[in-house]
Amino acid sequence: MERKRPGMTSGARMPHQGAPMGPPGPPYGGTPQIRPGMPNPALDPNRKRPAPTQPVQPPSVQNRSRNAKRRKMADKILPQRIRELVPESQAYMDLLAFERKLDQTIMRKRVDIQEALKRPMKQKRKLRLYISNTFNPAKPDTEDSEGSIASWELRVEGKLLDDPGKQKRKFSSFFKSLVIELDKDLYGPDNHLVEIALKHAAKIGETQWHRTPTTQETDGFQVKRPGDVNVRCTLLLMLDYQPPQFKLDPRLARLLGIHTQTRSCIIQALWQYVKTNKLQDSHEKEYINCDKYFQQIFDCPRLKFCEIPQRLTNLLLPPDPIVINHIISVDPNDQKKTACYDIDVEVDDPLKGQMNGFLLSTANQQEIASLDNKIHETIESINQLKIQRDFMLSFSRDPKGYIQDWICSQNRDLKLMTDTVGNPEEERRAEFYNQPWSQEAVSRYFYCKIQQRRQELEQALAMRTT
Repeated sequence: MERKRPGMTSGARMPHQGAPMGPPGPPYGGTPQIRPGMPNPALDPNRKRPAPTQPVQPPSVQNRSRNAKRRKMADKILPQRIRELVPESQAYMDLLAFERKLDQTIMRKRVDIQEALKRPMKQKRKLRLYISNTFNPAKPDTEDSEGSIASWELRVEGKLLDDPGKQKRKFSSFFKSLVIELDKDLYGPDNHLVEIALKHAAKIGETQWHRTPTTQETDGFQVKRPGDVNVRCTLLLMLDYQPPQFKLDPRLARLLGIHTQTRSCIIQALWQYVKTNKLQDSHEKEYINCDKYFQQIFDCPRLKFCEIPQRLTNLLLPPDPIVINHIISVDPNDQKKTACYDIDVEVDDPLKGQMNGFLLSTANQQEIASLDNKIHETIESINQLKIQRDFMLSFSRDPKGYIQDWICSQNRDLKLMTDTVGNPEEERRAEFYNQPWSQEAVSRYFYCKIQQRRQELEQALAMRTT
C-alpha cells in the first residue's frame, strides 16, 4: 500500500516549488529528464500521445501573451494566508483600497472634463476699439503727385482689455468682415464702399474686407483717400462667432426671448418651451402638438422634434453687425483724433487649455507603470517565499513523511508530463531502486550540481576582476 501522511487527503500534493535542496527529479514545469533504466518515451510511439499541432505565433505576440498571463497571476492583492502571517500587511491593503478609490475619482474627473470640452467654453471680455484719422494737407511745391493732393488716412485698431494670456490675440481675429461706408455725396455710389487694407499690405482696394482661410491676422486696418473736407463714415463690423451664432426670426425671438444665439442653444430653448407648455404628444413621444405660436412660426399643426433643425434653417438669419458712425476730421489744427469704443466679445476660457493639457499629459504614466511592475514583482516574490516557508515548515514537522509524499507527487507529475504509465507495484518496492541505474542517476545529479556551482564561482570571479 502507498503510505499516506496523516491529515492529508488522498491524491493531495505538497507544495514543492522553491525548495532549497535539490530534488531528485526535475522541478515542476521544467524540462523532464529521462530516468536511467526506464524506456525512452520518445522512442516508443505506442506509449506517447501525439501532441496537437498549434500555429506558431510571432515572438512579439508570444511575449505579450506571456506578459499578460504573468501580470494576471501576480496580482496586487495579498492572499489571506499571507495577511494572517503578517498583520502589518493590512497597511498595504489600506493603501491599495485608497489607490483604487483615487483611480476611480481621477477616471470620473477625466470623463467629466471630456464632456465639458465637448461644449464651448467661453468668457465675456471687453475689446477696446480705437478709431483715429490723420490729415495730410496738399503741398503745391512738391514734385510727388501724391503729395500735391490733400488726403486723409483712417485707422481702425483694437486690443483686448486685461488679457492674462501670454500670447496676445490679434485684433482682426475677432471679426469675420469689416466694411467702411463713406459719404455717397462725396465719393459717389460706386466708390463709397472701401476695403480695409491690412497693416503691412501693399495695396488698398475699393471693396469690403472679408475673412478667408488664408487671411493673415493683424493688429489693425487702415484706409487712405484723397479729400480736404470732413467725411461722415459708417463702420460695419461683423464679429466672428465661434461657434457660429444666428439671429432669430422676430416671431421666434419674441417666443423664446432670444435675439442671437448658437444653433444648439436655440434648439435647447425650443425643447424647454415644449416641456414647459407640455406640447409633447402623450402617446407618440416623437411628435409635438403645436400651439398657436408654433403654428404661426412652423405653419403646421403637428411635427416631429427631429424636423425642428431643418425647419429652423429658414428662421435663422446672420447676426446684426456692429454699426459705428464716425466723422473723419480734416481740421489742420487737430492733426489726430481718436475715438474709443468697447465691444463685448467671447474668448476661449484659459481653463480649456489646462484641461486639454491634463487629458494629453503622459508625464507620470511611465513612472506609474514602473511602480506597478515593482509591486507585481514584489507580490510574486512574496508568494514564492510563502511556498518556500510552507515547504520548510512541513519538512520540519515530519521530514520522512514529507519527503515520501513529495517524491510521490513528483513521480506522478513526471508520469503526467511524459505520458508514461510505469509499474506502480514494482516502483513501491525497495529492490526497484537498488538497480544499477540508481547509482548512475545519483552520480549525474551530483555532477550537475558541481558544474552549476563552478559556473557561479567563475561568474563571481569574473565580476571581481572587471
